[in-house]
Parts: sequence; structure tokens; C-alpha cells
Amino acid sequence: MAEVKNRAGGMGEIAEVEGPYERAPFGTELADLGALDERIVGLSADMSKYSDIIPFRDRFPERYFNAGMAEQNAVMMAAGMAKVGKIAFCATYAAFLTRRALDFIAVSCAHSNANVKIVAGSPGLVNPYGATHQSLEDLVVMRSIPDLTVIDPCDAVELRHAVRAAAATPGTFYIRNLRGKVPVVFDETDFTFEIGRARLLRPGRDVAVIGTGFMTARALAAAETAAGQGVSAAVLHVPTVKPLDAEAIAAVCADVNRVIVVENGVRSGGLGTAVVETLSDHGIAVPVQRIGLGDRFHPCGSQAYNEALFGLDEDAITRAVITGDWPHT
Repeated sequence: MAEVKNRAGGMGEIAEVEGPYERAPFGTELADLGALDERIVGLSADMSKYSDIIPFRDRFPERYFNAGMAEQNAVMMAAGMAKVGKIAFCATYAAFLTRRALDFIAVSCAHSNANVKIVAGSPGLVNPYGATHQSLEDLVVMRSIPDLTVIDPCDAVELRHAVRAAAATPGTFYIRNLRGKVPVVFDETDFTFEIGRARLLRPGRDVAVIGTGFMTARALAAAETAAGQGVSAAVLHVPTVKPLDAEAIAAVCADVNRVIVVENGVRSGGLGTAVVETLSDHGIAVPVQRIGLGDRFHPCGSQAYNEALFGLDEDAITRAVITGDWPHT
């Protein structure tokens, strides 16, 4: 593996992106939706720039509210606005939302079926500022809360569609945000998004690779490389972690020799755990390899550096698909 230099990008933004990308797909989509529906409001906790909500803020300043560095207040304001008929999008860092404001998300939003959409930036191992800013366990925590929809989009196209679906669907949502130069993986012309539905992106007979978020793009690249070496890998994209498309997961795993789950977060309790639970429920006995982060705090460093160090990069995933070897802890 080539040496990866530890050069951190700015506040959770991927510094270098190969191929097509969009800037601020979340904020741009929210602004477009705001023009169609006056009920939509935007909130942040002193993170408008670093949550990419600025396009909405600039277009509708009277409908944008900055709670300052007080995530609990931002979530409670969103819940209160939802009580009077607003569709409230609350955007800031995942680490601060899911730790400091967890009770407010669970009780004031999900338990109350509030029309609040939590848009969580720098999820997983994206942020360069170490354990205080890396929300490695957010999917674990959020999928445990009843009446909460959890979405982890793959690219800019899916993020925009997820925001659109959240705005149109009553209830509380948790959406992992992608910011800065957000890669475009899917073709808008034939793309569809349905809450609770996984997408089989590539058929295969030897190994099934199940991914969520931007890790799915790496799974696709790994499957393409593996095909050149005689390994047939199916790729299933699971953008909705909750509610989970258990039938699609069972179907893709039923006729392969092994399964690999790739996710940007801790291995225990996240998508990998959900897949193992699903296979157990369906009586499917197949080895499952979970590629994610171990039970530890992770250091400061650029996204590329940390992912190479802990085995979340494309090289490590490709090696696992072809050989089954993933020597990381």
C-alpha cells in the first residue's frame, strides 16, 4: 500500500475528490425545498458553514436559526417548531448531536413523533480532530431509538433524495451528512430512493458485499477489481439503516460463500450487527466479515490517513473481497 500522508482536511470536508462532485448538496436541496414549502425551517448550533446549510440560510434568513454552541437548545427549538407545524432541519456535528443532545432527540423528537430532521455532519472517521469530534458510534446509538428513521447516503445524488424524502415524510429522521466536495456515484437520470429499501447495485455468486454510506462506493470499486481476478462479488447498498431492508439482505446472502459488511463506524452494534441478526432470523448460515472500526478511541489525522491505518480504505476492502484477509482490529 502506498504511503498516505497525514494531512487533515478542513472540518470534516474531504480535501481531494477524484471524479465528479457537487458542493453542498444538503443545503442546496434544502433551499430548493424551502422555496416550495414555507413550513421548512433550518437550524444549526454555530455550525452553518461546516454543516453546508448556508445555501438555505442565505436564501431564507428569516427561517434560519442559530442556537450557538448549544446542541440541546437547537434540537429543542426544532422540536418546538415542529409542534406548531414546521418541518425543522437541524444540522451540526454528529458527535455533538448524538452525545450532548441524545435525550432531546429520543424524547422530544422521536418519542413525540416530531417532524424534526437531524442532519449530522462529520459522521464516523471523517473529522480530523480526534475522539472529541469523531462520531464513531452514531449509527449504533441512533438505530436503537424507536420511531426514528436512520439514513446513511452514499453520494451527493442520494443525499439530495434523502433530504427530499425526509421533508415529505412525517416523523423524526437522522441523516448522515456529506459536506464539501461530495462525490457523485449514482446517475441522477435513473436513480430512485425509497425509505427502507436497499439497492442491489451488482450481482455476484462468490461473495456479497453489503455497504452503507460512502463505503458502498468503495465496495463497488473493490468488486470491479475482484472481477478481474475471477471473484464474483455482489454489492448491496443499504442507505436506510433503520428501518432495515431485511429481505434484501437475506436474499443477497442466501447463495454466496461469504459476506462482507463495510461501514464507516464501529463494528459492534452497527450495520454489521444488523446483518448478523438478520441472517440469524432467516436461518442463513454463512461467514460474515465486518469491516469497520474497533472498540477504541481513534486519533487525530486526515480521513485518508486514518482510513488507511484502520482498514477502511479501498485497498483494504479490495483485499478482503479477493482473499478474505482483513488484518485490522
